[in-house]
Amino acid sequence: MNFLKEKNLIDRVGAVFLLRRDGAALLQLRDDKPGLRHARQWVPPGGHAELGEGMEECAKREFLEETDYSCGDLHCLIEFEDLVPGWPVYTLTIFWVFYDGIQGIICNEGQELRFVSRNEANQYSIPDYLLKIWDLALIQANLKREFIIND
Repeated sequence: MNFLKEKNLIDRVGAVFLLRRDGAALLQLRDDKPGLRHARQWVPPGGHAELGEGMEECAKREFLEETDYSCGDLHCLIEFEDLVPGWPVYTLTIFWVFYDGIQGIICNEGQELRFVSRNEANQYSIPDYLLKIWDLALIQANLKREFIIND
């Protein structure tokens, strides 16, 4: 495998904030494994893109694999280089979509899946930058501003 193909396999990650109308988001408690980025932290479900896969396709596939929930039309929220000291840099693309209230959700990866209220997010171990992105998702989704916390 040449360098560009190998790099393409490991440097792009897609994730989805599944939002309820009350501002809560579905978060996944990551496993407690050595070598796992954001281990034991609550994050939106997602994962690495496959070779030639678009980011929306990646995010939908990863979300389905991890939750058994099939996302509708995703809204692109933000894309940036995720810089975590001691970890390889990758491009993270985060989307948001409203929860349809119909489909069930099953935890197929990680320790647990849970809808977390934005007002209670400080009680969870969530990377700080994800809280700011969650707030951005709430703004883009035109949800009431009272759900947005100014940390």
